[in-house]
Amino acid sequence: MRGHKFSLGCMANGRLAGVAIVGRPVSRYLDDGLTLEVNRLCTDGTKNACSFLYGAAARAAKVLGYHRIVTYILDTESGVSLRASGWRCAGLAGGREWTGRRRPPEPLYPAQMKYRYEKALR
Repeated sequence: MRGHKFSLGCMANGRLAGVAIVGRPVSRYLDDGLTLEVNRLCTDGTKNACSFLYGAAARAAKVLGYHRIVTYILDTESGVSLRASGWRCAGLAGGREWTGRRRPPEPLYPAQMKYRYEKALR
């Protein structure tokens, strides 16, 4: 994954229950050298795994010297795991369609608005 910084996993009952991939922000406006983004997070539904991974990602980013961490969720997701981990909603953030030269000729997935969540790490 382009811009990858670190990955995390969590275990439950001796098996992998979830993973998170953290890297440089996709948005060039947020890529200031002091901000990281949780680019991907996936769990098998284990209770509190999402909150655990978001919290661990923020703690690791802070130890590495970053000042802020961000992520995006679909507007159909609740964000409860992020709020439980101390993140705050920064508002709507695009998601309707790609723009610019690198836009694929056909949509790769349905267009859907997203919310950006962030956490200050200082």
